[in-house]
Amino acid sequence: MASNFGAVSHLLPPGYKRMVTEWLEEDCPSFDYAGFVVGEEVKEARLLGKSPGVLAGVPFFDEVFRQLDCKVDWHLQEGDPFEPVKHCATVRGPIRKILLGERVALNTLARCSGIATKTSSLIHLLRSSTPANCDAPPILAGTRKTTPGFRIPEKYAMSVGGADPHRHDLSSMTMLKDNHVWARNGDITNAVHAAKSAGGFSVKVEVECQSEEEAAEAVRAGADVVMLDNFKPGEELRAAVRSLKERFSGGQVRTEKREFLIEISGGLTEENVSGYVVEGVDIISTSSIHQGVKHVDFSLKVVR
Repeated sequence: MASNFGAVSHLLPPGYKRMVTEWLEEDCPSFDYAGFVVGEEVKEARLLGKSPGVLAGVPFFDEVFRQLDCKVDWHLQEGDPFEPVKHCATVRGPIRKILLGERVALNTLARCSGIATKTSSLIHLLRSSTPANCDAPPILAGTRKTTPGFRIPEKYAMSVGGADPHRHDLSSMTMLKDNHVWARNGDITNAVHAAKSAGGFSVKVEVECQSEEEAAEAVRAGADVVMLDNFKPGEELRAAVRSLKERFSGGQVRTEKREFLIEISGGLTEENVSGYVVEGVDIISTSSIHQGVKHVDFSLKVVR
């Protein structure tokens, strides 16, 4: 995971600061009437974690208050787990500006921390479910089913939690789903060749497959990744993965030697995760780590 090799915050593009500006403008498009009441006296507020979680979203929280001339001192590192009630950080600055940034900062932190918490939990389950005959647990990845306008924070939170964020956008990788293949008259080979011609050598091609035979056609056509979509966990999945790996391992048929990854997607939950961890699976992708996750509860309390 990225955090083993450096600060995940170093991945963020410069544009995230403009995004924070837009959030603040959305929350205060005109006059700040409540801010007028409290004035500019310098105060201190404590960020309290009120439910268990993994801390994520620190750069966004920091940028909210940086733009409002406040200072944040953290008492936890991003990615740290905590139990309530935890004093996570202290914010100092003009009271009007602390309160102006409060809701934007808390909402973002709660969402990011919720994603990181769910991600971390599922990764621990994957590791504990990995059988002894597997060299390592499969990569846990998110999906592109993110909130419009909030993709960067959500993908960032997945990374903090330890998952692979998967492709960030349509330009990151070519993924040929069932609709793409059907639009090419159901011809997987033709679709892969078209994708390779457009993206060139530097853009990977992944194909969503509904059967082992579709996956085999995709591999022969040159797909870098095949996604086995909605395969039943357990023996059905195990048999399909084993067959594909053996079929393209080379053996006595040199032309059948192929390098490719197998991704599993669809239906993964904390309850059935063990059925998806089978030898030969390289990636397990799921939207459950970022769609509909419970937020971590935070509050910001001004010190009297």
